[in-house]
Amino acid sequence: MSKKYLVTGGAGYVGSVVAAHLLEAGHEVTVLDDLSTGFREAVPADATFVEGRVQDSAEWLDSSYDAVLHFAASSQVGESVARPEKYWDNNVGGSMALLAAMRAAGVRKLVFSSTAATYGEPVSTPITESDPTAPTSPYGATKLAVDHMIGGECAAHGLAAVSLRYFNVAGAYGGCGERHDPESHLIPLVLQVALGRRDAISVFGEDYPTPDGTCVRDYIHVADLAEAHLRALDAAAVGEHLICNLGNGNGFSVREVIETVRKVTRHPIPEVVAARRGGDPAVLVASAATAHERLGWTPSRADLAGIVADAWAFARRGETEAIKE
Repeated sequence: MSKKYLVTGGAGYVGSVVAAHLLEAGHEVTVLDDLSTGFREAVPADATFVEGRVQDSAEWLDSSYDAVLHFAASSQVGESVARPEKYWDNNVGGSMALLAAMRAAGVRKLVFSSTAATYGEPVSTPITESDPTAPTSPYGATKLAVDHMIGGECAAHGLAAVSLRYFNVAGAYGGCGERHDPESHLIPLVLQVALGRRDAISVFGEDYPTPDGTCVRDYIHVADLAEAHLRALDAAAVGEHLICNLGNGNGFSVREVIETVRKVTRHPIPEVVAARRGGDPAVLVASAATAHERLGWTPSRADLAGIVADAWAFARRGETEAIKE
């Protein structure tokens, strides 16, 4: 049965892929995005597009919508340290305005784009939803604050909500891939070396207590992530705030990622070893047992080479289009 959804931040990387999956499932989608970091061309052609801020979502949200999927947020960890006020305003203020608009319109279902940054330094691996939350950046703190806000909304006003805490999202789907400015994620940064857009990739620390001395992270394909959002819409229960980690449960080191990019692209990838970055845990790997149990979700694209290959195809397409321009 077709339903109508509002996707905030749907011109961004994850939001646009989720919007595409909703449309493919036969639903009606409205994307709300102010294009401050998103791209108009990333919005699926069959979606209705509204250019605007999530703070003003009451202007467009009405009782005809079945649910909201909320991706609109500032998401650069480093910037959040330098400009915390921007993150509290956009992420917390924007989410508060959205919840008020949903309450006024009678829209009682929400799927929220949360993050593994809410956990901070892990106390154990793999990380479960019951582990302590101690974010080490304003970005993580604002996302955790929104999680708390949603929990209160569920208890007081009967909202049905699911927060999905992502680990490292990567890959591409349907012409949508990572285009952050500045780019801070490892796979697209290594691909920039393969494209000749940077001379080498920096390896921040090679003396961690891991098999090859470099940090280990859990990578999840963006299409698997999108499928979890559709399942979360079905799993959301009135008055409950369900929190699920999303990851593939396996870790890959920085050097394993670099070597995989070498094999996929057939390009040499020079490395430059640099000092450790503050706040970088040695290992971040998710337990997705809750998502499996409650959403019936298991990632089907957990192969690192496949994730890199999809990201490489997107990066090469972007490079070709830039040359044509």
